[in-house]
Amino acid sequence: MAHSRRRTVVALTALTALLTVAAGLPGTPAPAAPPPTAAPSRAAGPERWSVDLAVAGGDDVNVAWRSGRLRLADPRPTVRTRPAAVAGPLAEGILLSAPRALEKPATRVRAQLAARTGDGGTAVAQVRGWRARGWTEWRDGAEAVFDQPVSRVQARVVLTTRDAASDATVTGLTLAADRVTTTAVQPAAALTYRVYATRIGLVGGTTANGHTVATRDHFAALPTRRGLSPRNTGDYTVKVCTTSGSRCEYAPVWDVGPWYTRDDWWNPASIRENWKDLPRGLPEAQAAYQNGYNGGRDQFGRTVRNPAGLDLADGTFWDGLRLTDNAWVDVTLLWTGGGARAVVGSGPLNLRAGASTSYASRGLAATYAHVPVQCYVTGQRIAGTYRTTTRWYRLVGGNYVSHAYLSSIYGGTVPRC
Repeated sequence: MAHSRRRTVVALTALTALLTVAAGLPGTPAPAAPPPTAAPSRAAGPERWSVDLAVAGGDDVNVAWRSGRLRLADPRPTVRTRPAAVAGPLAEGILLSAPRALEKPATRVRAQLAARTGDGGTAVAQVRGWRARGWTEWRDGAEAVFDQPVSRVQARVVLTTRDAASDATVTGLTLAADRVTTTAVQPAAALTYRVYATRIGLVGGTTANGHTVATRDHFAALPTRRGLSPRNTGDYTVKVCTTSGSRCEYAPVWDVGPWYTRDDWWNPASIRENWKDLPRGLPEAQAAYQNGYNGGRDQFGRTVRNPAGLDLADGTFWDGLRLTDNAWVDVTLLWTGGGARAVVGSGPLNLRAGASTSYASRGLAATYAHVPVQCYVTGQRIAGTYRTTTRWYRLVGGNYVSHAYLSSIYGGTVPRC
């Protein structure tokens, strides 16, 4: 049975999805167009700009611009937003700015937030950068340094309050991008770890990015906002497999949990938000549950009752992996690796053992998931959502998907197998 818990709700505005249709021509499809961008300035020195908080997102959830201030639209707590038996954040909202094209690539971005907080309210700015293989993880906007130059920058403002009397308002956000010396890390295979997965449930509730949970839904949750995809995108996608490898699902990360909001357990100590003394790849919940780490308690002081480092929506849990109870799984954090990616525009899409529907299904790829493409073959002719084609892509790991249901390809060329 799924564990019982209450989740801190985070509202997140939707980023325009990377769903440009790939050309159905012989050879390798063209890379997907990057997201829409704001016009760059022509200032000398570090490139500086201000975010228009009144119109920045266009689809913001639980934030509003009133009387010259950005604030929570509804600061009142609800049953789902109150962590059990603790005074944790009770209401949250996130404003997502439009991506901005830089005049020249940058490796450092600094954000200055004009905010007023009090009585437990918080306001923080976070940023991420776009490079050829996709978005970086979100980083603290005070000073975000990227290991590779980025050509686009996006910012978000996160507001939290403990109760309706708390104060968390923002009057301005300015950013500066420049280039500092960094050591480029060449992307290798994406990171894979074995963690304990639990079932989300919560049908009818709201995820951290503002998605309303549907029956047998397909997405995943990680215990940090750093890898949280904007609604209706798969910017951060995980591949989750049973430990036998018999079933897998590619799922976008649309929620934060199950126990934490600041435990990016796959990052090294130099980057990890909290629990820096834990080994890389070990969730704090697992350390607390198995070894009594932190007194057996989580980020909010609750007693940890299972070692979960990953949460799965019901469709991913039951249909993708065919699990019947919480279980250990192998999870691959796909944005940590390189290579070409295909965006699933119409899913859940079957992962086939070969280039035909006559081959067995080995799992699913959720709508919006970004799947790693290895090469392409000619197979069964399929009339799908985007095109009629005989092209099939072999994914890293050996499964196949039809090009008929893929909306775009980006991140590199795709050779013939």
